[in-house]
Amino acid sequence: MAEALQKKMTLEQFFDWQAKQDRNYELVDGVPVMTVKAMTGASDQHDRITVNTIGNLFQQLRGKPCRPKTSDTSVLTVRGTRRPDITIECGSPNPRDMAADEPRVVIEVLSPSTMRFDRFQKLAEYQQHEAIRVILLVDSEAPQVTIWRRKGESWATEELEGLDAIIRLPEIEADLPLSELYRDVKFETAKPTV
Repeated sequence: MAEALQKKMTLEQFFDWQAKQDRNYELVDGVPVMTVKAMTGASDQHDRITVNTIGNLFQQLRGKPCRPKTSDTSVLTVRGTRRPDITIECGSPNPRDMAADEPRVVIEVLSPSTMRFDRFQKLAEYQQHEAIRVILLVDSEAPQVTIWRRKGESWATEELEGLDAIIRLPEIEADLPLSELYRDVKFETAKPTV
């Protein structure tokens, strides 16, 4: 395995190799790289938000052409592949494919250990994908979401805060109330200073 991690691969070689692995990898500049979550796992908070989001979107998208996918599905980028926490697939991939055909929305649940990487490196790669229309960066430490939405050739950003806020997603005919994303999630409150 160490030999495979040092050798540059094409996408086809990578997906053939990935199918034989027991952990998920991303392909970055031709080299397989283990995802941070594969190395450390996700916190309970991160996992709850991810499951809440998938569950909510699954119900709303039932019978429509788009559907939520887990981080087992890759998104092709200019550098190789990435594995968003959630991808909303609106295409028709071959059932054996490991990459999304038409990823219209990608969602990253930010953890303290991955926040900087997700906000800059991954965001820039996702913004170059022609099919992606919306990128959601969901904070796991507070009820707030950054929405990046494609506007022609550029991107507009919007910040939503508080459990009363609702993410409108006309791109997939769905709405995501923050109260549902953060259902059963407990946030640490700041301790009063004396």
